[in-house]
Amino acid sequence: MNIVLLGAPGAGKGTQAAKLVSEYDIAHISTGDILRAAVKNMTPLGKEAKTYMDKGDLVPDYVVIGLVKERLQEKDTEKGFILDGFPRTTAQAVALTSELADLGRNIDAAIAVVVDPEVIVERLTSRRLCHACGHIGTAAITECPVCGGQMYQRDDDKPETVRNRLDVYEKSTAPLLDYYKGADLLVEVDGDRPVDTVFADIRAALAKN
Repeated sequence: MNIVLLGAPGAGKGTQAAKLVSEYDIAHISTGDILRAAVKNMTPLGKEAKTYMDKGDLVPDYVVIGLVKERLQEKDTEKGFILDGFPRTTAQAVALTSELADLGRNIDAAIAVVVDPEVIVERLTSRRLCHACGHIGTAAITECPVCGGQMYQRDDDKPETVRNRLDVYEKSTAPLLDYYKGADLLVEVDGDRPVDTVFADIRAALAKN
């Protein structure tokens, strides 16, 4: 099963992706993770991506598409995959369709997790990460409960950057809903509910495909 998971930053795509991976035993491909790893390793593409990510802007298509194309050719994607954070534009969706066709594959469903923008702003601006182990917590926690490391706020989780990210999403990514709706692949799910409730709706929708 090959799934595209859509939704604004902070909508809960990562959480639902983890549950889908466990349920269907397929690969989780998070472009956020791929990009952050490239930034951490200071690769040429990573350095370029960082200048966009720090401002909350979209990373250029050629950077993301190149990374995703390489990932889709790894062995663990043979049973299926979940694309989390890609495509983000219609141009990327067209490129993805072309790349998958070359690999003899196709998208089975595009799941859109929908959450009110103000709820997302509150979620992301209160998020903190541990410098040492990467544990995710809230602004109320200054010391990591897992390893005792220092908690910090990512540059792209600051209020002005979050609002810019949501604005960029609305302008550049929202048209994807129409793209996948036109392909009869789109399933919209209300993400402002308990995690298990959201997942139950996603699983039911996939069962119909």
